[in-house]
Amino acid sequence: MSPVPQPEDIYRRTREEGARRLERPALEMLSTALAAGFDVVAGLVALGLVGAQLRPWVGPTAQHVFGSLAFGMAFAFLVVGRGELFTENFLVPIAGLDHRSRGSWLGLARLWTISPVFNILGGTLVILVVTVHGVLPHGTGATLAQAAVTVHGHDAVSLFFSAVFAGALITAMTWFVEGQESMLVRVVIGWSMGVLIVLGYFDHVIVETLALVLGLRLGAPVPAGFVVWNFFLATAGNLIGGVGLVTVNRLTQGKQGERKRASA
Repeated sequence: MSPVPQPEDIYRRTREEGARRLERPALEMLSTALAAGFDVVAGLVALGLVGAQLRPWVGPTAQHVFGSLAFGMAFAFLVVGRGELFTENFLVPIAGLDHRSRGSWLGLARLWTISPVFNILGGTLVILVVTVHGVLPHGTGATLAQAAVTVHGHDAVSLFFSAVFAGALITAMTWFVEGQESMLVRVVIGWSMGVLIVLGYFDHVIVETLALVLGLRLGAPVPAGFVVWNFFLATAGNLIGGVGLVTVNRLTQGKQGERKRASA
């Protein structure tokens, strides 16, 4: 049985992976972001399929619970397939950032620009495919449209603080995943976080934007302007939660542990 990794070990791995991500060519960043968009939409489709199949047997609350469990596959796909959501690129690249290097800062800016745009683009392309008439079984569209309506029903304050929590949650996930060598453990962590995000309707910028786009395509009475507005609101909240609440704390924890080990 492998020993439990210490914070300084996780920090070292995270720093190495972060430096690698910042040095990648734009095409590699683009492809991993597109793949992540596909993974999220696959999870949303699973949520809709499970909810639609359960509708004759259980109420809407149970539908959402089981649908959320199905959505968790999206984050399992992300972990196994090494796709990257925008919010996964808070802690890891910052850990690998060379503060004295202009190229390193440019790499971070490029990563934070490419990943959200192509997360949404990749997911939207898949949405256009699955929403062609007859692709999804009858009743699936109603479940997914209702999910979009539920998000639209939240006020701005609750959406913002929900986004703060979502950003913190996914950034914590990246720390836990980087700390594990076992793929099974990584998948369980990813799946659990995916379930929690959707179960609580927490405002994750990529998940909720794609859920809203999918809902619109399936007839949800949600203004298109709300999708754009919530994208920027969720981005701000996710950054505050991911960078401000988790990244700073976890990197400080790792650096302190590294110093103690060096002085021992």
